[in-house]
Amino acid sequence: MESTPLGPRPAELQVTELDLDGPDGAVLSFGPALPGGPAVRGGDVYALVRLRGRPVATVVCRVPPGKQPADAVAATARAKLAGREPTAPPGDNALGDDAPGPQEPRDAGRLEGDLPRTSVVVATRERADQLARTLDSLFAQDHPDFEIVVVDNAPATSATQDLVERKYGKRVRYARESVPGLAMAHNRGIAVADGAVIAFTDDDVVADPHWLTALTAPFAADPGLGCATGLILPARLRTPAQILLESHGGFAKGFAAREYDPAHPPADEPLFPFTAGSFGSGANMAFRATALRDIGGFDPATGTGTPARGGDDLYAFVSVLVAGHRLRYTPEALVWHHHRETWQDLKNQAYGYGAGLTAYLTAVLARHPAMLPSLLRKLPRGLAHARTITAHRDAAGAAGPGGHGAQDYPWPRHLSRLERRGMLAGPLGYAKARRRVRGLPLPWDQRARPQGDG
Repeated sequence: MESTPLGPRPAELQVTELDLDGPDGAVLSFGPALPGGPAVRGGDVYALVRLRGRPVATVVCRVPPGKQPADAVAATARAKLAGREPTAPPGDNALGDDAPGPQEPRDAGRLEGDLPRTSVVVATRERADQLARTLDSLFAQDHPDFEIVVVDNAPATSATQDLVERKYGKRVRYARESVPGLAMAHNRGIAVADGAVIAFTDDDVVADPHWLTALTAPFAADPGLGCATGLILPARLRTPAQILLESHGGFAKGFAAREYDPAHPPADEPLFPFTAGSFGSGANMAFRATALRDIGGFDPATGTGTPARGGDDLYAFVSVLVAGHRLRYTPEALVWHHHRETWQDLKNQAYGYGAGLTAYLTAVLARHPAMLPSLLRKLPRGLAHARTITAHRDAAGAAGPGGHGAQDYPWPRHLSRLERRGMLAGPLGYAKARRRVRGLPLPWDQRARPQGDG
């Protein structure tokens, strides 16, 4: 058996989903979460559990040889959902042990006639094959009125433009942003977009068909909403690096909808709004276009592709809240994310998370200096939070029935050290990045759009 930093190589988990309905938990459907995926066979399975279509939990179980996979997963799901109340904060659950949130009647269908015109922005760089998979999932959305904008960031080849023109034609708007950086690419998307709401996702996700409707319905219901985020689950769990990341929280923020209101700060988050990582992630977010433009869009000195390494999404979340808008997390807005596959990928990601965290805090203070007194008041607890933001992964979590929980695979200390090193480097990285982009106008303030705008 191959050896890995986790010890013996863990078995691949087959990612799938099933839907339960009725008081006795009858199985309505069971199949691969991703279009065209292989049929589920015996072995370890990671499954999203839906209740009447609504995501409520994830489970991990082992399907014995010869047993129907649907029966095995349904039995595990029924046992888990029976009388279970959420006890852990979002993101603190181990792989396969996400507690279901309180169930509210789905209201997205009632609001579909009122859904705002939406622009979906996908920033990409030299990943045409992955991008095609993402775009295909966007064309399967049940939202009645949206456009797709692809932003080609500092391209080295014409592969992305060729893909868009050959396969999608006028159905996808193509824009080029020559300055590298995810925030720069997102700002170019803001300039091109014509929707009242602008949604963002990455080129390594597959969007659930109901994603865009669920993500944008809250804007129709709440005129004071500035931002919405959604649930991110793993599309594949094939490698030890992917399993380790997901076993310690991954990108998921739980199955309970939550609203963040700056007029009524949450009592259970004393560092609000500085703990922006709990609000959501950049692979699944949407903004009211006027609110996003009013705050100046994304800080171009943050994000992947800059010395800051990340933090562009966190900066935008906090800036929208500081401007007085509400933010809502809604787990019905689901995308499946392709986690990085190798140990080197995971090491780079750990360092980038640390750097992005402190870079975004630096950006907030640089652009919102009035927040400094509030941060100073919260600084002692903030420093404690910074020290524990990586250590929480070291805590043992409850493993799923088939194993593969946090207690099976402790978070390697060298990854925690890399995150802390990133935290130390983040402010300097932001300063370097800011010098590079100083003087650049916001794209929507330019009179002429760049070559390549579609």
